[in-house]
Amino acid sequence: MRPTAKQVAEAAGVSVATVSYVFGGRDGRVAPETRQRVLEAAGRLGYAPDQAARSLRRGRTQRVCLVQGSFGGVPTEERLARDLHEMADAQGYSVVTLTVYSRARAVAAADVLRGGIADGALINVSGEHLTPDLLASVVSTGLPVVAIREGEVPPGCDVVRVPEADACAEAVEHLIAQGRRRIAFLAHRHELYTGRPSGRLLGYTRALDRHGVDPARRLIVSGADDRVAAYQAVTELLRSPDRPDAVFAASDRAAISTIWAVRDAGLRVPEDVAVIGVGNIDEGLIANPPLSTVGPLRHDCTDVVRLLFDRLRAEEPPPARELVRTWSFLRRGSA
Repeated sequence: MRPTAKQVAEAAGVSVATVSYVFGGRDGRVAPETRQRVLEAAGRLGYAPDQAARSLRRGRTQRVCLVQGSFGGVPTEERLARDLHEMADAQGYSVVTLTVYSRARAVAAADVLRGGIADGALINVSGEHLTPDLLASVVSTGLPVVAIREGEVPPGCDVVRVPEADACAEAVEHLIAQGRRRIAFLAHRHELYTGRPSGRLLGYTRALDRHGVDPARRLIVSGADDRVAAYQAVTELLRSPDRPDAVFAASDRAAISTIWAVRDAGLRVPEDVAVIGVGNIDEGLIANPPLSTVGPLRHDCTDVVRLLFDRLRAEEPPPARELVRTWSFLRRGSA
């Protein structure tokens, strides 16, 4: 027998109305500690609101929500958005987009999702902004959710995993096998400021650990967030008397800027400085030399989008599923 809102209320020591406020997206009137107590009680009991009843009360919106971490310009995110729009059109849905680039934006997005803006959500936001408790507060309303992320996800949420760390470690192992001994990592800002490394940085450090590279010899600098920052960061690194002989950049666009910086410094790629990026964007194929990279062989995201629409069409919520995407190290001319 499914647990009820009354049982959750009793377990949390609150009224049934308070449980309704929390799971109905109207918890602005509920104290944060009370809200957390309700969510914890619901998690212990395995409670989720009946989705069919919620749909009857609220009415179907015929909308799906895409929650992304940038305003655009990231090829993988652009492809995900395109594939979602195409499948939504075919299924008679429209798409609304929320952009989450900070903790405050994540809180606002969770409030909007709990408030019923859409019938389902595809979430592609890193965990340092949309934390597990925020994601759980959305999923616990019964909203169909597919999340692309590492780390924990709440029950009832489909998850898409990208094995970045393993593929990135393979790329760094390749550099070490070539005899590169001073390998720099060009990181995203949030990794350095929050202390939460991405799979890309974890792959870098794991490969160096396996080969006993002294942590003092590791070069980890910010610069992967945009082309100019990458160019400036690498230019500064190359001025050092102990300059790197390889750069592993957390994005392909940063890696292409790295190639420009190396050449402008009068050095050669890959003879003097090897360069590897992440993402496998098309632009890497026409870089000079062609960019070695880590990423998917194909950027098709229909398998990810299909998870959401399968959940939307189901009469009863299906068991949570996990989709693991394939990433590879693609060796080209720059390394």
